[in-house]
Amino acid sequence: MGFIAALSRAKSAVKSHAMLRRMSNIPESTVYGGPKPQTPNQRVTLTNLKQKHRKGEPITVVTAYDYPSAVHLDSAGIDVCLVGDSASMVVHGHDTTLPISLDEMIVHCRAVARGATRPLLIGDLPFGTYESSTSQAVDTAVRVLKEGGMDAIKLEGGSPSRITAARAIVEAGIAVMGHVGLTPQAISALGGFRPQGKNLASALKVVETALALQEVGCFSVVLECVPPPVAAAATSALRIPTIGIGAGPFCSGQVLVYHDLLGMLQHPHHAKVTPKFCKKYAHVGDVINKALLEYKEEVTNGSFPGPAHSPYKISASDVDSFSNELQKLGLDKAASAAAEAAEKIGTA
Repeated sequence: MGFIAALSRAKSAVKSHAMLRRMSNIPESTVYGGPKPQTPNQRVTLTNLKQKHRKGEPITVVTAYDYPSAVHLDSAGIDVCLVGDSASMVVHGHDTTLPISLDEMIVHCRAVARGATRPLLIGDLPFGTYESSTSQAVDTAVRVLKEGGMDAIKLEGGSPSRITAARAIVEAGIAVMGHVGLTPQAISALGGFRPQGKNLASALKVVETALALQEVGCFSVVLECVPPPVAAAATSALRIPTIGIGAGPFCSGQVLVYHDLLGMLQHPHHAKVTPKFCKKYAHVGDVINKALLEYKEEVTNGSFPGPAHSPYKISASDVDSFSNELQKLGLDKAASAAAEAAEKIGTA
């Protein structure tokens, strides 16, 4: 009995462990073992990113917002999946990133966490959830990890309050990615989606802000919409990886939005704001539109669904019995409809 009980407890422990998502911020080394070699099927960790950076290997990042896109990123072996507050625009149809709430962001984070088992997962802190105080910032970051299933958070900007927030979150034991250059949450102050670093003062501010974020413990910094020489200077000055988006080829890695790089969005609003720096690696939106038009046409002309897509059968004898019972109920039209459908579509 003792052996059976022990075996049962062991099975229960294994099952419980399997249910836990393998978050990449769990230390690789243990008291009993030590670091294990990373394989392509294991989760990407901050340690892996540091190793790639040290070796000069480019880091691949894609912004995604849901389970299907996360599965695609996983299959492609992308290093990092960023769940961006740009979901406000790409998914929810707003003109800016400002309206999205923390609760909405957490829903997106959860969906991505279910689909991506390999990439490092980073969740954006939405506007208004970390600026008021360090305690607010830490509480928000904790929710993104505990409820959203993320490994790290990203926050925008380099104002003193945001740098203080970054420091507090790092000191709370949470990995932080910074973001400088064009910071969409600051469009009110920037006067719109405007590139940064295009003059001396602005270029110096980009580098100085990136250094300040490094100083408070950020593990990486996104450089958005800055001239390549400015990005090159920041990358050279920092000891941590830079991730470029519209910042040229001299960063430690690159990030693009899933929908943008696939050429998925076609409606006028997103056509208007699709960034100049984004290369379309496919034209999925055209394929989607074509498929929807074909579907509409086939439903309209009655060719879908035909026999091939009507798989559930009833025997001829049961159809006769069914029709007879319908007639007894006074449902003559229904009986005739059943008989005609069986004749057209076939029976088992």
